[in-house]
Amino acid sequence: MATIGLTVLCSLATFGSPRAIRLFGASPWEMIHDGRWYQMLTSGFLHAGMGHLFMNMVTLYFFGPPMERAVGSMGFLILYLGSLLSGSLFSLLYHRRDPSYRAIGASGAVSGVIFGFVLFRPFAKIYLFLLPVGVPAVIFAAGYIAISAYGARTGRARIGHAAHLGGAIGGLVLTVLLYPNVISIFLSNFHGR
Repeated sequence: MATIGLTVLCSLATFGSPRAIRLFGASPWEMIHDGRWYQMLTSGFLHAGMGHLFMNMVTLYFFGPPMERAVGSMGFLILYLGSLLSGSLFSLLYHRRDPSYRAIGASGAVSGVIFGFVLFRPFAKIYLFLLPVGVPAVIFAAGYIAISAYGARTGRARIGHAAHLGGAIGGLVLTVLLYPNVISIFLSNFHGR
């Protein structure tokens, strides 16, 4: 997938570069006060290190291809970039008064892809690194939203919970807009259960 290749290249090129993070990482304060709106997009192609990059790209590797098959290549690009922007918008709204806040990573975009997948296959098993059994996608999604909402509210850890939440919501909305029949597909999975 081209998105994985581009993200890996951009991330590797900027590892260890505070200047690149300052210029291209998402700073809501700078967007509002300095007009650096491009950061809403560029921040999604940078990562803090190999672990951060690996987690996002491995997740995208597993969920991206089925979503690209479902909505087409152009639809997938709209879903991915739209979810990235939705995640950035949520971060902007949540952190707009914090001049020290800056975020990088594709997590918002990846969240949108995962949540689009959940609409198509709510009972597909999602395997997490620490759990030996698969969790139904719809249960995973509910837990993910709860953790992200709680994390955004409490501000715990150095994780972009607002971006995760915004990306997930953006992914749901965009998937429905790109493929309106997905609502019927989602609901049909609950018949006979």
